[in-house]
Amino acid sequence: MSEQTHMINKEKEMKLDQVENVIERMDAEQKEDILESFDAFKQYLHKRVSLGESLGLNEEQLAKVAQKVADILAAKEEPRNREEKLLQELWNVADPEEKDTLASILVRFVKN
Repeated sequence: MSEQTHMINKEKEMKLDQVENVIERMDAEQKEDILESFDAFKQYLHKRVSLGESLGLNEEQLAKVAQKVADILAAKEEPRNREEKLLQELWNVADPEEKDTLASILVRFVKN
């Protein structure tokens, strides 16, 4: 791997961390607003995907961010509706490769 490629990858990893930190810093009221309805959740994810794209993240990197978000939600948040419950149940039974696929699907889903 060239030095330039290594630097670009390092910079993109830092951008991934920035997106993840947004979720970590969110207060309870903000989380409730996002999770109150599936449409609000989709809008939030769409905004995060758009932010990631503006930071130069590619599809694979966006899926990694989506995976981190899903891991946090599955571990720390109770689903507020049927759609979130289904996503949580799918996430909890998925193996790592399936989680990669689900995260990629979620990214494409909210982009449309």
